[in-house]
Amino acid sequence: MRNTRKTEFAVGCFVIAAVVAILVLIFQIADVKSIGRADTYALKAKFDNIGSLRVRAPVKVGGVVIGRITAIDLDPANLTPVVTMAIDQRYDQFPDTSSVQVLTSGLIGEQYLSLVPGFVFDDEEMLVDGDLIEDTKSALVLEDLIGQMIYRVGGDES
Repeated sequence: MRNTRKTEFAVGCFVIAAVVAILVLIFQIADVKSIGRADTYALKAKFDNIGSLRVRAPVKVGGVVIGRITAIDLDPANLTPVVTMAIDQRYDQFPDTSSVQVLTSGLIGEQYLSLVPGFVFDDEEMLVDGDLIEDTKSALVLEDLIGQMIYRVGGDES
């Protein structure tokens, strides 16, 4: 009887440890840094094509994650995608001349936004909460590039 209780206790501890390990793995895969809300400010950008960009995709500067995409909407006036980014308040020194582009990690990896800091002039204003980044570069869609290549090759043979 006593060995059975020890065995049940050991199995119970193992199950609890396995559940905790799975939860830690889930939080690592989801890239959850903190449960609370960090201080951020919002920036917006309009694109012609965002490819397969998704909400919660990272916003990077030189490979360093500085924020996340919080919303992707469609501008009703001209039917173009509008991406809203939450940038960490620590990174509040981006000039008004900064640009943003949709890039892909690797050949067929996830898409993310790359914020490219602009030039700082003496009277240059910095981007603040709610600003729209004017200079944007849309996603390169692999299917479109392949289609253009096939069209060019097919056009040369005729």
